[in-house]
Amino acid sequence: MNCFQKYKDNKLFLILLTGNRTVREFLFNSFIKISYTTGIMKRILGLDLGTTSIGWALVEEAENKENSNIIKLGVRVNPLTVDEKINFEGGKPITTNADRTLKRGARRNLDRYQLRRDFLIRELKKVKFIDNETPITEIGKNTTHQTLSIRSSAAREKISLENLSKILLTINKKRGYKSSRKTSNDNDGVAIDGMAVAKILYNDNLTPGQYVYNLLKENKKFIPDFYPSDLTAEFNALWTKQQEFYPEILTQLLYQDLQGKNKGQTWTICSKPFEIKGIKLAGNKTEQKLQRYEFRKEGLSNKLSLEHLAIALQEINNDINSTSGYLGKISDRSKVLYIDKVTIGEYLYSQIKKNPHTSLKNQVFYRQDYLDEFEQIWKTQAQFHSELTDELKTKIRDVIIFYQRPLKSQKGLLSFCLFESWQQEYFDKVKQKKRKRTIGQRVVPKSSPLFQEFKIWQNINDLEFKFVGKSKDVAADNDEKFKLDEEDRRLLFTEANLRGDLSRTNVFKLLGLNPKEWKINFEDGIKGNTTNEKIFNVYQEIASREGYGIDWQKNSAQEIIEELKHIFPLIGIDASLLEFDSTMQGNDYSRQSSYELWHLLYSAGDDSKITEEDKLLYGNSDVNLKKKDYVLTVYSNGDERFMDKKNPRVNRSYVVCSLEEIPEYIEGMKRGYWTHPYLKKGDVNPEDVPYEEKVM
Repeated sequence: MNCFQKYKDNKLFLILLTGNRTVREFLFNSFIKISYTTGIMKRILGLDLGTTSIGWALVEEAENKENSNIIKLGVRVNPLTVDEKINFEGGKPITTNADRTLKRGARRNLDRYQLRRDFLIRELKKVKFIDNETPITEIGKNTTHQTLSIRSSAAREKISLENLSKILLTINKKRGYKSSRKTSNDNDGVAIDGMAVAKILYNDNLTPGQYVYNLLKENKKFIPDFYPSDLTAEFNALWTKQQEFYPEILTQLLYQDLQGKNKGQTWTICSKPFEIKGIKLAGNKTEQKLQRYEFRKEGLSNKLSLEHLAIALQEINNDINSTSGYLGKISDRSKVLYIDKVTIGEYLYSQIKKNPHTSLKNQVFYRQDYLDEFEQIWKTQAQFHSELTDELKTKIRDVIIFYQRPLKSQKGLLSFCLFESWQQEYFDKVKQKKRKRTIGQRVVPKSSPLFQEFKIWQNINDLEFKFVGKSKDVAADNDEKFKLDEEDRRLLFTEANLRGDLSRTNVFKLLGLNPKEWKINFEDGIKGNTTNEKIFNVYQEIASREGYGIDWQKNSAQEIIEELKHIFPLIGIDASLLEFDSTMQGNDYSRQSSYELWHLLYSAGDDSKITEEDKLLYGNSDVNLKKKDYVLTVYSNGDERFMDKKNPRVNRSYVVCSLEEIPEYIEGMKRGYWTHPYLKKGDVNPEDVPYEEKVM
């Protein structure tokens, strides 16, 4: 029996031919090892690994090479398309599944658009705006932009119902960008909602730098978002003014090099022609921030030193870079519509009149901008056509064109609790055989207030202190351990529950221990409540703006909570937001204000139409979130409101346990128990629990 016949039926040999590269190398080494141990010294397996195939050969090599022979050879082909091969060779991490998903999504969008179009045509025929003979496309010579021209004039002038039907079909085809608050992509930039601020800049002829400088001079700490176009205009204005003083340095080539660069890149590019090494601004962080905006303000009218000019260009470019991208461009277009008081049709047709060859394909607008245009056109045409009733408008707008179905719930994809799930056997009537399925409780989000408490108590119970100092007053034995009493445990929990993660230094400071003499088993300290940390940062900003200065660094967590309980009722905020009781059950648990606030931040979205008033105050997105009667609504006027980037973003991942399981663990963990059998026994005497089963 030769080597191939001996191993050809072995599963490992088949995997060797078909598995991935790591598996092949491992099994190849194993195969050679087997060959040697069985005395087959001159048999060699050769592999040729290609991008689309694997060639193999098993040869027998004799001492006399002329007597060597090939026992068996073959090839396994794994065909790839040209694009797949290019991506594979280029190391791109895109799979064929991802490409199929994109194409399937495109097919769905096309199908849904065609359904909306069919429903719209059917409704227009029903109300006799058009009939079967009515042309709904552009026909004849010189009619390429005819519909766009009619759409532009429809917002101000009377048009026929037939032409109105064409406009509605056009809006139905492209109805605007509507984001999901739960998804984000750093490459897309930020969706800017600073319409109120943009209006102030436009009316008062201010740049973003001048506007923020005035805010900081008034001791206001909040800095709003700005549209990329406003920041770019400030950059150009600063460059033009300083070019009068440095014409030989501020060249057109340098200007082009600085476009699209971030803060660090801007400094690297400027440092050589400016011949600067960098300076450190005097004062604390607040004073330094004021100086940087002062440079941006002064540079518009006076000569700046090259050091200060570099800082100003750095800051502006950094702001542009953080707001640029796909969403930043959409926000810019929305700002132009609002400032110039024009509709999308008027905006696009004005470009065509200037240059008939202008590309309109990739000019995306917000869904709200299309809704505004629809309202304007309908309002104008309703003055001339009695057929345009409110009932018909509601049906066409909300049911046909702009209907957005809610996203399907994906809760069924959540994992099952590690402790509260089990296998169930059932009979599959389709397959006609017995099968198994997992049933039980689903896992809970990491950002849930309940899990955050569980995480803190788990860390506190896992804490171990060891004496490493030389002081004879502490103990003669260097292995002496510090034991947390109930007061210490409660103190650590309160601090970690408000401030978030506690470093080793902070843990020792809270417990009054010398960090040089003691060490703990957590190098990075205790993991705290990251959800509360983000929310309480917002509370701190509210208290600061209202003139209630709380020193959050010097005051304890309990003192901060008590102070906020006194402040919140005075400024119209429900103080119950500061409390969370993990022991509550049923509806009482989910109706706690603090839990409702977390759930709002975790899952709220926008599905309704935005009014013009709300758009001015809240922007184009997250309006429902900003209008809720919680913390985020207190500052909803002008520049003092919370912008999108100030809304706390909570963690959307999940843990391995369920909501039903955690409260039972917390009750035991509060008393220092960790072993599972004791966690659910509320009547267990701590003295009866073996020492090794208690975590100190």
